[in-house]
Amino acid sequence: MSSSTASSSATAIPSPFSFAPSQYWDGNDGSWSSFMVRLGTPPQDFRVFPSTFGQETLIPVPEGCTEDDPANCGSLRGVMPFQGDVSTGFQTNASTTWSDIGIYTTDLETQIGINANGMYGFDTVGLQVENSGGIEQTHQVVAGIADKSFMYGIMGLGPRPSNFSVLSDPQPSFLTSLRNNNTIPSKSYAYTAGASYRYSKVLGSLTLGGYDSSRLSSNGTIFHFASDDSKPLQVGVTQITARNTLLGSATLYSTGHFSLIDSTIPHIWMPAAACDNFAINFGLNYDNQTDLYLINDTMHSKLTKLNPEIIFKLSPQTTDGGESVNIVLPYAAFALQASYPYYQNSTRYFPIRRAANDSQYILGRTFLQEAYLIADYERANFTIAQAAFANPMPAEKLVSILPPGVKATNSTGGGGVVTRPDAVLSRNVIIGIAVGVVAGAALVLFIFATAFYIRRRRRQRIAAALPLLPSSETSSPQPPNFSPPAEVDARPKLELPSDSEAALNELPTGGEKYGSYAAEAPV
Repeated sequence: MSSSTASSSATAIPSPFSFAPSQYWDGNDGSWSSFMVRLGTPPQDFRVFPSTFGQETLIPVPEGCTEDDPANCGSLRGVMPFQGDVSTGFQTNASTTWSDIGIYTTDLETQIGINANGMYGFDTVGLQVENSGGIEQTHQVVAGIADKSFMYGIMGLGPRPSNFSVLSDPQPSFLTSLRNNNTIPSKSYAYTAGASYRYSKVLGSLTLGGYDSSRLSSNGTIFHFASDDSKPLQVGVTQITARNTLLGSATLYSTGHFSLIDSTIPHIWMPAAACDNFAINFGLNYDNQTDLYLINDTMHSKLTKLNPEIIFKLSPQTTDGGESVNIVLPYAAFALQASYPYYQNSTRYFPIRRAANDSQYILGRTFLQEAYLIADYERANFTIAQAAFANPMPAEKLVSILPPGVKATNSTGGGGVVTRPDAVLSRNVIIGIAVGVVAGAALVLFIFATAFYIRRRRRQRIAAALPLLPSSETSSPQPPNFSPPAEVDARPKLELPSDSEAALNELPTGGEKYGSYAAEAPV
């Protein structure tokens, strides 16, 4: 990869880190490529899923496995054996580096009705199993989770800090710690979930501080971060269409809406009308008990032969006409299996969910099986491209995402080069241009109609969308001076009563704080 230096400093720029997948396929809601993290001293290993929405490390704890659960409950939650014995979760009392903070709400996925508490503390967090070339950071925020709403552990990728009512200072995220310690070149990452149905199963890919150019099939489209700091990865879904369904070609939904890219959860949450059209075109049956759409063996056999494709058209806006990218998903990406605790036996289902309102529109892990996401928090933009697949898969080709104001120099051994990206206008820039056009028209009227005095006050905020994804050049010009939006501190977490197991398994009180919504069932 390329070695890079800043014009004002001789500090070496580190390489991006390729977080190797665990080689396991996990999940009670599909077959997902997981990643291994290790916590504490001595290290305890867990198979987890990356979260493009969260910023904390959430790990199952023993309180989450009760006498009503299967005997292999710990394994079903991604917990690996510890010191030769079966484990049901993170044993904080076995870690000499654990420092307790208290029991707090996780505040993750509250918009879709998940209200989980966590046993928070500080401990050492490492990526990959010990002695495998992974990296680790000490004194990281960790939450022990009993609630099976998070069946597996979560590795938050975001940079937002965590705030606690008992601590005076915000606590940096894992990604921010890596950047602050000069372990990665920038606060950025790239992720695709992998696909168990492709060839002989294609594992996921997660790069911190850069991206793997071998996993993109095209340059994709660059999006500016949304103005809501808590949900920066929002895209405009302008149309959802399908080919070769039971009814042929179909428009499944054509009303533009913004949707959050969130790999924490597997499902795609969309307007109820879109779900209805999916059900009609794919022969799905709605289960009121689980809120899942099921597909029987007969329909599955028909659809396997037809091999439909579902196309999501994404844009920085919710209307057609500007930059856009089509992400195509085959039927196999939706033919998933749900198991305990959804169902006692594996049951085939479609990972779509009915949203009660626009705060619940989400493109989850299902979408990222066929999409490649690159998030650059130092330039406040992200890229979505179609993921690349081949048999065999090519060797990875890591490319650094350098901090603003840093130029690439000679390559020193990783295979990638930092090059000049392509730019795209952000949502706010487009709005600003539109306002400017109106103002120009007003000026013309003023010149030719001197009898009128027009006074306009315009308040507009234009955020310059800087480029992210390189082309094929071998050096990178300095980007314009740019200060990304300040990372707004997360709302302080309020400590809950400390009667451990009860607090971990009970829902928080105060519905107005946690924003729980109940999706409406089809009629």
